[in-house]
Amino acid sequence: MIGTLRQTPHRILDWALPYWTRGEAGRETPAELFRVLYLGWLTAFVLKVLGASWDVSWHFRWLRDDLAPPHLLNTVGTVIAVGLTIVHWYTGYGVDRLASKLIVWGTGVFLIAIPLDLINHRVNGLDITAWSPSHALLFIGSGLMIAGVTRGWWLGAPRGDARAERRRTLVLGALFAFFLENLHFAAQQQEYGVLEIASWDRGDPYAEPSLLAFAANQLGRAVDREMLVKFSLPVPDLLYPLWAGVAVMLVLVIARLMVGRAWTATAVAGAYVAYRALVWPLFVGMGFPASAVPFFFVLAAIGVDLAFMGCLPLGDTMAARLVRPVLGAALATAGVYGGLAVQGHYLAAPPYPVDSWPLAGGLLLVVWLAAEFVTRKYRLRDGDRDQATGARVSATATP
Repeated sequence: MIGTLRQTPHRILDWALPYWTRGEAGRETPAELFRVLYLGWLTAFVLKVLGASWDVSWHFRWLRDDLAPPHLLNTVGTVIAVGLTIVHWYTGYGVDRLASKLIVWGTGVFLIAIPLDLINHRVNGLDITAWSPSHALLFIGSGLMIAGVTRGWWLGAPRGDARAERRRTLVLGALFAFFLENLHFAAQQQEYGVLEIASWDRGDPYAEPSLLAFAANQLGRAVDREMLVKFSLPVPDLLYPLWAGVAVMLVLVIARLMVGRAWTATAVAGAYVAYRALVWPLFVGMGFPASAVPFFFVLAAIGVDLAFMGCLPLGDTMAARLVRPVLGAALATAGVYGGLAVQGHYLAAPPYPVDSWPLAGGLLLVVWLAAEFVTRKYRLRDGDRDQATGARVSATATP
């Protein structure tokens, strides 16, 4: 057994080294190598998501720590992602030119953001909000990276039999769920914050006294409820429903267009909500704060899918591309605001201005129309894949 383990690194190197040759993006990729590369990406994203989820819960309880376990877990995922980025950039395997650029630029922005975030904390202390500029760079870098990986898989994943089609669809859906998680991450500030305030009102705050004292000192106030509200909900209430109702719904619309399967939006939103619901008791059991899980995402996602289903008789016509956004914006916005109302009544939800629904619906209509135009113009829909220039995957390709 020990001898086998010792031989494992040599076997991996013997398999991988023949592929380590310089090549241009779009290079014909052996099927086995393609699977290994994208399994590596899925592993990296799982580690980064777990670390990020733990991190936001951590910082509603304790003061920031550069060597905190969530950061270390996230770092492992980042190291894997950097290694894969180098492989794609140098060998040209598994990606087309655009996917390679998105991955390289995304990784570069993320790596630049890390020292900037550390400097920000050294100078300013605790970030009072997840919506800070240094955090935004982390999210932007991750988003570009995931977008590049999604394009690479969308173009290169083998198609044919039912098994290949199922694997392609599942992985593509998982990548959109990772993108949604990264996009929505900053809004978890409000989802944790509303329950942080509730814990104070119960007389048993989640945050440790040292964290409360630090935040109060930074805000120039005594440790009281008003200070806690500013610490927990430091951004306008309007931001939460607009972000959920426009940015998150846009991700689901694009997922539905690119995957091309019925109920894609519901499946992606459901996967994210299921993940949040599963880690909720895990973190609480470890003594970390609870959060308000955005269950209303599922209701809004159903509205997105129903809009696509309702326009099926129109086919892929101009009428469908105009009616679908109008119908979908109305249904999804109703799902967001109706779902928030129900969730706030029976469970918990961040505060939001109810009368902001026309603004959210109007903005969603605009970005949905843009998504219809862009995905059609740049051949990003499911049926367009074979017409795009992408990474070629071949079972017979050799290094």
